[in-house]
Amino acid sequence: MRLVLVDAYDSFTHNLAQALGIAGASVEVVRCDEVVAPQLLDAELVVLSPGPGTPAEAGCFLDAAGLLTGQVPLLGVCLGHQALAVALGGTLRTPPPVHGHATPIHHDRCGLFAGLPPAVPMTRYHSLGIDQVPACLAVTAVSDDGAIQGVRHRSAPAWGVQFHPESVLSGAAGQALLERFIELGMSWHARATRVA
Repeated sequence: MRLVLVDAYDSFTHNLAQALGIAGASVEVVRCDEVVAPQLLDAELVVLSPGPGTPAEAGCFLDAAGLLTGQVPLLGVCLGHQALAVALGGTLRTPPPVHGHATPIHHDRCGLFAGLPPAVPMTRYHSLGIDQVPACLAVTAVSDDGAIQGVRHRSAPAWGVQFHPESVLSGAAGQALLERFIELGMSWHARATRVA
């Protein structure tokens, strides 16, 4: 599957690209300020990367999250997760920052989290988080401190995770989550092809 990883100038981008490649995707990395959202409609899968700042400061992130939802399977990681929520009507807050800690993530065991242990440790690096969740998104994961760690769109192939599955501290569970995203994206494309 051709996957476009939209990079918000993050130091983890190469790790994320490598992990997605190991998961089976053919990964193309583009910078968030060197592409416009409509160009991403040609991708089979899109990942919005982690990065510094806010979603509004991340080039095409907000436009991409709004336009691609329902058109192309989409995964937002950290900043990309926040962009998905904001683009669809959510708001952010400034919780106490968490940088480089693997903490238990409690999840719904469905979708991206199918097959993972119920309180799986994942690595967190963030100083923003989702506050108000738009009605079209469902919360799929939280941390012990109550921070929203995962969301999914209720009717479209779009997911977000606040944590970093590509981090070495997230281990095999992080890799499994990325593999699951690719599987879910492939399944969505197969269903869309049968319907067409």
